[in-house]
Amino acid sequence: MPHQRILVVDDEKPLREFVARNLSVRGYEVLKAANGMEALAIFQTQPLDLIILDLMMPHMDGLELTQRIRRTSTVPIIVLSALDEERDKVAALDLGADDYLTKPFGVEELLARVRGLLRRASWHKTAMPQERLRVGDIQMMVDEGKVTVKGKPVKLTRTEFDLLHYFMKNVGKVLPHRLILQQVWGPEYGNEVEYLRVYVARLRRKVEEDPAHPRHILTEHGVGYRIAK
Repeated sequence: MPHQRILVVDDEKPLREFVARNLSVRGYEVLKAANGMEALAIFQTQPLDLIILDLMMPHMDGLELTQRIRRTSTVPIIVLSALDEERDKVAALDLGADDYLTKPFGVEELLARVRGLLRRASWHKTAMPQERLRVGDIQMMVDEGKVTVKGKPVKLTRTEFDLLHYFMKNVGKVLPHRLILQQVWGPEYGNEVEYLRVYVARLRRKVEEDPAHPRHILTEHGVGYRIAK
C-alpha cells in the first residue's frame, strides 16, 4: 500500500519542519510549502491525502487557500493557527476546513487528528454499502457518495456527507453533541460543539428549502440535534 501523502503548509520553518518530521517518522510521505501560493501549486499537480495548513501566511492566507481547494476537492484539511477566537475557527470551518488546532498544540493530539481524518477518508475510498436513505426530499446514495434534493445533485464535502449520513441513519432520535462528534469526527473529539454549529448550518444551506426555518435538521437546544421526516 502506498504511503499516504500529506502537505504541510506554514511560513514558520521551525514549525513546518517539526510537523513534517513527526509525520515522516511515522511513515507518511510529506510535502512542504512555505506559503499559500506554493501550496496551491502543489495541490494542483500532486495527489494528496491530507493538507495541514496555517492561517496567517504571506501571498495567500489559509482561509483563501482553503476556499480555493474546496472549489474542486474534498481532501481533508486541518488548520493550525495561533488565533484562538471562536470567530476564527468558525471562519475556517465555514470555508470547508475539517479540523482546527490552536498553537501551541501537542504532537500526539495532531497525530490523532491526522489518523482520524485519514481513517474517514479511507472509508470513502473503499466499497461502501449499497445503501439508499431518504428523508423528505433528501435522498442519499451511500455507495455512490451522492446526495440529491428534489432530484437535483448537491455537492457536499466529506465531512458534510458523513454528518448527513449519520443523521439520516438515525431519523427521529435526539443525538447529543458529544455522540455526534465521536461518531462523525472520531473518538478523539467530544467538546468541539462549534464544529457542529458550523457544519449543521452548512448542511441546512444545502439541503433545506428554508435554512432559517429547517424542516429536517432540527436543533435540540442544550442537547444536540434531531433529524425529522
